[in-house]
Amino acid sequence: MRKCSLSKLTDLFQKINESASLYLPATDNAGGAVYTKWADGVEYLDVLNTVRSPKDFFFPQSENLMEFKLKGKNIEILDIREESEDFVIFGVRACDVKSFEVLDRVFLSEPVDSYYQNRRAHAVIISMACMRPADTCFCTAFGIDAAEPAGDVSAWKTECDLYLKANTEKGAQLLAKLSNLTEECDDSEVSPLQEKIRNIMKKLPLEGISLENFGKGKTKEYFDSPLWTELSEACLGCGTCTFVCPTCQCYDIKDFDTGSGVIRYRCWDSCMYSDFTKMAHGNSRNTQVERFRQRFMHKLVYYPENNDGLFSCVGCGRCLSKCPISMNIVKVMKALGGEKK
Repeated sequence: MRKCSLSKLTDLFQKINESASLYLPATDNAGGAVYTKWADGVEYLDVLNTVRSPKDFFFPQSENLMEFKLKGKNIEILDIREESEDFVIFGVRACDVKSFEVLDRVFLSEPVDSYYQNRRAHAVIISMACMRPADTCFCTAFGIDAAEPAGDVSAWKTECDLYLKANTEKGAQLLAKLSNLTEECDDSEVSPLQEKIRNIMKKLPLEGISLENFGKGKTKEYFDSPLWTELSEACLGCGTCTFVCPTCQCYDIKDFDTGSGVIRYRCWDSCMYSDFTKMAHGNSRNTQVERFRQRFMHKLVYYPENNDGLFSCVGCGRCLSKCPISMNIVKVMKALGGEKK
């Protein structure tokens, strides 16, 4: 484990940025926190959750896939993929690191998504332990330890120092480059910090959330539950929950006519929208109740059914704080789980 004085934090960022582009949470114009490319004058904002999750780095909201050039009746297909730059994401929380595992199972399974794969291969993740968890956090329900975040490098921040521990070969290579700015220290130095975080997590309002009633084999039990109508009644279908979610991976593919050809691109989509997966024959989920049910059944039943019990939620709490009608996955879990009582 390495330790760096916070007085040298800017120097640390400068050193990282010499060999790879560095991105970290910083204040945006609206006062929230967004991942920003580091440069002189950009200050790290030690915030719990960024407005948008770091999944943008690997699965951006919109990206061009290919181009078609038209010459008479001839069509030329252009591969516009470029090799990704090496980059480092600093300050990723434990819940968001876990979300990469969910996305990996979607985009790195056969057939592999080469766009996503390229970015993942060039990234180094520096996670940050959560010294100030929020009331909306419930990551512990999914087996996530906010005091021991995963990633290539784990970090803990105190008022005076930054502690760094390599977890992967990429992480070790990065810390080797920072040896002149850091010093060796014992892992035990972060033990009090970890204990403090875990004690805070135990006192959070959502600490008691249980997944016992969800996962594999629950489709028949919950699919026709009458509770879906009541739970979805106030839902606006705005899609906010899907756009702030670090694990949602739905997208649409569209073509844009440039006048001299066509650009094919993909962009995020939401299962909460009435035109989601709409085809010539119509939509397979025509009501808001069906769309609402699909979102939460996928998170709590369908995904773990097909991914060795891994849930498609990481308890980051973004949907709890952003939903305009205060409907979220926790309320769904409590309502459906209560049917067994």
